[in-house]
Amino acid sequence: MAVNPLPWRRERRRHARGMPAWGMSQQDSRDNLVPASLFGSIDRQWALAGADGTGVRVCVLDSGVDGDHPLVAPVEQAWEVVTEEGRSPRVSECEPRDPAGHGTACAGIIRELAPRVSISSVKVLTDGRSGSGGALIAGLAHAIDQGFDIINMSLSTSRLEYRNRLSELCDRAYFRRCTLVVAAHNLPIQSFPWNFASVISVASHTEPDPQRIYYNATPPVEFCARGVRVPVASPGGGTTRNTGNSFAAPHVAGIAALALSKHPWLTPFQLKSVLYHCAANVSTEGNEGGVHVAPVA
Repeated sequence: MAVNPLPWRRERRRHARGMPAWGMSQQDSRDNLVPASLFGSIDRQWALAGADGTGVRVCVLDSGVDGDHPLVAPVEQAWEVVTEEGRSPRVSECEPRDPAGHGTACAGIIRELAPRVSISSVKVLTDGRSGSGGALIAGLAHAIDQGFDIINMSLSTSRLEYRNRLSELCDRAYFRRCTLVVAAHNLPIQSFPWNFASVISVASHTEPDPQRIYYNATPPVEFCARGVRVPVASPGGGTTRNTGNSFAAPHVAGIAALALSKHPWLTPFQLKSVLYHCAANVSTEGNEGGVHVAPVA
């Protein structure tokens, strides 16, 4: 007799045409039913109601952040990784600027969801679009040492030589109560650090609700958030629409900031569990704690 495998042991979904890799199509998100054991008192109301991000410090590790953009300002602090030939990368303070707009787009999403959050920037991409693994590591180490509550990383590296050091840094962040929210790669390839268990990994779904997240029981991605045709802050003070897992991650970072502002003593593993309870496809029926899960309308 055929046995339906547990969701965590199912085959990974195939790459949906027209979407960033690792994400969920609208049909997938509706069909992705997850058996769950939930704590009865934790739901979106408990986690998020009345929260605005007050008291939570978020760092955007990216191409920089435009501190003058009306959808982002203010930017509390800004640094950049400076690389010089023959020397190790170093981090120095700088003006909040963004030559590419990618980091600004991510910061604007976070600001929209958590308007009172404190946003800072570490610029690790040299020309706004590309950078070295050494710069990524230096910037991440600096952000962790600054004691941010949440670090949004809408970038990754496929270079295997940086895997171990990134893993060490992600573990360091985890034990220092610093939650890393990391976008999956847009292509179906392996890159780091989004597939580490110590981070919150995010891909895209196709729905327009910025508050709606889905739990994904078929790793390596854990959550899916809005990432298709997302309205984002663009260079020059305007807006545009972008698609990619890069823009799904800051939705989860913003929701996580709301939860932390209301429950400031949550640790990274507790925060991940709270997000799980807030996912639209995770809810219990009955009194036995997780006998059935169905999508929430």
